Amino acid sequence: MTTYVALLRGINVGGKKRVPMQTLRDLLTGMGCESVRTHLNSGNAVFTHPKADADGLAAELERAIERELGFQVTCLVREAGDIRRVVDANPFAGRDIANPRFLVTFLDRPADPAAVADIDPAAYAPEEFVLRERELYVYYANGIRDSKLAKVLTERRLGVVGTARNWNTVTKLVDMAGA
Repeated sequence: MTTYVALLRGINVGGKKRVPMQTLRDLLTGMGCESVRTHLNSGNAVFTHPKADADGLAAELERAIERELGFQVTCLVREAGDIRRVVDANPFAGRDIANPRFLVTFLDRPADPAAVADIDPAAYAPEEFVLRERELYVYYANGIRDSKLAKVLTERRLGVVGTARNWNTVTKLVDMAGA
């Protein structure tokens, strides 16, 4: 059995795309997942499954949500070890970074580094970002709401789909997954 983490994008925000966590747990169980647990009310789940195909599980979960709830939700599924890798690769490790303002955007596939090569970091300081593999680490020093950097680090620019989690959530998911 492989341990996975599911990250659902854009649910339970502003009353739209409501996915109760019990429904999410039931859908995952119906897909043959075991030891299903959710974290918060924002679409984070940890589970085990015998299938070694994270992308296939993500697609199956997307279909199950659409069939059960009648709307589309982008789902990213990663192996627990991959989430551990994200934590271990933290480019801001050892620095005094305010966790709620430090986000990791999980991407559906690797983004081309050339997509961000023309962004001048000094123009956005004290905000910072690092693009690695299938993750974008961003520190929004003054919060994301008024961030200039958030306006340029878009899916359109990166050419990928992503869903962000704050650092506290990322580390909690690693703990829940036992990774």
